[in-house]
Amino acid sequence: MNQHTELSGHAAIRRQVEASLRRRQVREKLFHWSGIAAVVIALTLVGIFFGTILKTGLPAFWQSTFVMDVHFDPEVVQIGPKPEPMPGESPAAYQQRFNQWQLDLGFVDFGQIIHKSIVKQLPEAAEHPDETLALVTSGELFALRDRVVADPGIIGQTVRLKLLADANVDVWLKGNIDRDLPDTQQQLSPLVRAWADQLQASGVIQNKFSTAIFMNPDSRSSLASAGLAGAFMGSLFMMIIVILLAMPIGVAAAIYLEEFAPKNRLTDLIEVNINNLAAVPSIVFGLLGAVVFIMWFNLPMSSSLVGGLVLTLMTLPTVIIATRAALKAVPPSIREAALGVGASKMQAITHHVLPLARPGILTAMIIGVAQALGETGPLLLIGMSAFVASIPATPFDQSTALPVQIYLWESNELRNFFEGRGSAAIIVLLGMMLALNAVAIWLRKRFETRW
Repeated sequence: MNQHTELSGHAAIRRQVEASLRRRQVREKLFHWSGIAAVVIALTLVGIFFGTILKTGLPAFWQSTFVMDVHFDPEVVQIGPKPEPMPGESPAAYQQRFNQWQLDLGFVDFGQIIHKSIVKQLPEAAEHPDETLALVTSGELFALRDRVVADPGIIGQTVRLKLLADANVDVWLKGNIDRDLPDTQQQLSPLVRAWADQLQASGVIQNKFSTAIFMNPDSRSSLASAGLAGAFMGSLFMMIIVILLAMPIGVAAAIYLEEFAPKNRLTDLIEVNINNLAAVPSIVFGLLGAVVFIMWFNLPMSSSLVGGLVLTLMTLPTVIIATRAALKAVPPSIREAALGVGASKMQAITHHVLPLARPGILTAMIIGVAQALGETGPLLLIGMSAFVASIPATPFDQSTALPVQIYLWESNELRNFFEGRGSAAIIVLLGMMLALNAVAIWLRKRFETRW
């Protein structure tokens, strides 16, 4: 009886263990498949995001472009030869003659040259010069003038050129506007729309890859010519400032706090504040920069210098925290072994700890730069949202940045054109950030040391 009872007890325990094991296995499978589902959902959402951006932005790199012969009619371009310095002439006198020549050139009606070139392809447009010029973006008038300035010998010649079509023409030909809308809701007149379709059918207007988005600054008068060159240079100057300031200061502060600073209330307070600063909204750094750098130090507003200083303050906590984490990852035995063979603490840190922590430090630096590259809020508060129609030559010049340029384009009233333009700018920005992260991964692998 006792043996039967004992066997029954063992069987019950075995059943309990088996039931518990089955429940644990079920939970493990649920956890496993939940993890897989989470990864699949995340990748799907990322794929939808990138797919949407690429679908909207890639077509913006191709623009409706006139490909036709343009005759620089000397009867229209009635201008003397480009002035050359004369013997004994002072630089000021020569500059005055050259400025007068440029002024005279500015009065040349280059629109008439474009009109005559289109009329050769579309004879019925001869009596409608205003409607004809509505086909080509106004920036091409200045492009023709610049060609004459660069090479006055072009006057009297016929040159095959590529001229950007107007932004509204590009929207119409790409089908980004409903063609069934009434004329009162169309940006182009019925005549211009019909001519655009006719010129596209004849091959005069082609969808060409345009370098304008990369080579030109922003423009409000010639929307089709608007580009990212000014914003790109502004972001480049700011990133150089961040690298030159935030990186050495952040790394040095991290090394001191982690390796040399005494453990007391003051260092604890500093560490807590650094961690708190990393969580402060970026817009607060913009307010700080506007007050300190612009109002107190009188630095130029809307300049890359101020933007770089603000982003430096914002990036410092991230760099310090990430660098300290890289230093902590180095085993204490490395320090102890170095000290044990007679090295000083400074030698142990510089010759042994830092080389082993270098991959993490480099990664921290690049992550900080990538974070600064994508910031918009603080830049808006220091005036970098202002329209800048030139490419900055120095960090002291007025400029904007890539994230701000995206914001400006997405808020433009010609949404049908600038929605794609803004997505194209996002592709450029994402490309830069992905390149920075790729460099971080390569550097980590390149300098990684196993112990």
